Amino acid sequence: MKRRVFLAAGASLAASAALRGWSAVPEAVGAIAARSLDNADVDLPGKAVADLAASLRGELLLPASPGYTVRRRVWNGLFDRKPALIACCTGTSDVRRAVDFAREHRLLTAVRAGGHSISGKSTCEGGLVIDLQSMRGVRVEPEMSRAFVEAGSLLGELDHECAAFGLATTAGIVAHTGAAGLTLGGGFGRLGRRFGLSCDNAIAFDVVTADGKFVRSTEDHNTDLLWGLRGGGGNFGVVTAIEYRLHRMDPVILGGYLMWPIDKARDVLRFHRDSLAGWPPELWVEAALVWDQGAPMAAYEVCWSGERAAGEKLIASLRAIAKPAFDDVAALPYVKMQSSLDESMANGKFYYVKNGFLNRLTDEGIDLVLDVFQRAPGEFILFFDPTDGAYHDVASDATAFPNRGALYWLGLVANWPSPEGAETKIAKIRAAWKELAPLASGFYTNLADADEPLAAYRENYGANLERLMTLKAKYDPMNLFRLNANVPPKA
Repeated sequence: MKRRVFLAAGASLAASAALRGWSAVPEAVGAIAARSLDNADVDLPGKAVADLAASLRGELLLPASPGYTVRRRVWNGLFDRKPALIACCTGTSDVRRAVDFAREHRLLTAVRAGGHSISGKSTCEGGLVIDLQSMRGVRVEPEMSRAFVEAGSLLGELDHECAAFGLATTAGIVAHTGAAGLTLGGGFGRLGRRFGLSCDNAIAFDVVTADGKFVRSTEDHNTDLLWGLRGGGGNFGVVTAIEYRLHRMDPVILGGYLMWPIDKARDVLRFHRDSLAGWPPELWVEAALVWDQGAPMAAYEVCWSGERAAGEKLIASLRAIAKPAFDDVAALPYVKMQSSLDESMANGKFYYVKNGFLNRLTDEGIDLVLDVFQRAPGEFILFFDPTDGAYHDVASDATAFPNRGALYWLGLVANWPSPEGAETKIAKIRAAWKELAPLASGFYTNLADADEPLAAYRENYGANLERLMTLKAKYDPMNLFRLNANVPPKA
């Protein structure tokens, strides 16, 4: 029996979608106010919007649609944007239709997978959001040591499925991060010194390019695109699936935190610097300066993924720096370690980050870092993420990811629960980073802040920029996909 559902203007046919497998918007909705690629106000014809909705298996949400308010929210609460349309895609067919609509109407377009963009670029004001949250699934082929991951999947889902087979790959440090966005920008993680960046382990991508075509990029086909997707961000299309190379690893690791009073921080940071080159790749130790119940502390976050006895000896050398005030390093499931920051980095908080890469760390640099940190009580944490080991095994021009060869990734991270005082907090972090910036070069594009000018992104790609611009001109000559670590199409 056929059924009809009548809705008020602006609502989506959620019930109809459930019954028929697609969504619709009545033509009577009238023109929809939207934002164009060149930031102009435009009116989208109601019939065109209704036709788009009818062609999607997933819902098309308008501002008056049930579910719109929840769906438009992203991880970083700093960005409270209201897109004109949200295309909730259920598969590649929906993505292709949404891309065609965006191109034909020259709409400002954002692509949202996990929604973890620190700079808010997984949403937009007045444009179209191509939402991949419903495209979630991880399939592991243990005999091939491969994982096939849909673009809306989260890192915790990838880690969980891999661990069941004694396999793993580098996958960030927060389980509710989207796998696709992390990988496209590079992808650091607790296994990075051992297995390299997430993008180094991505061996194939399914992509819908700006012309609405489906392209599969592998190490044998469309290799130019594969090069660009490994660290070039979302410049070239909407990734709908990724195939990862996996590695054998015990799903139980040694992990946890060591913390010392701030008067031991100089010794802790110097020990990290002096020992790093001699540590095996199975050891990942992030040094940090943190605030614990209002007190400044030095900390190590430790992850040992190798043979247990060897790991115990190395961790004993960390404890020998000075007696830790806190020590919970122990055997635990890797997936539990991967979710250890999920609560502190929860959705909806307000986040701000500044970061850069260090090619060396001098005693004077350590003293400066300590001074800057202690003069901003409670404002941010400061971390030194090691970027040696397997990260250095890949040449700087072998992938689009530009920042090979550094020893550390240095970052200031702040989060707070409400919008009050945001401008003051951000100003303090910027001021602190201004003092530290001379120590660093470049930045990690996945955690670049919203104020980073386009010129900085282009400078950050360095010698890879020319090739990226050529690739951009081939796959996205109109720069439809510009809400990312954007590079211009080569003229």
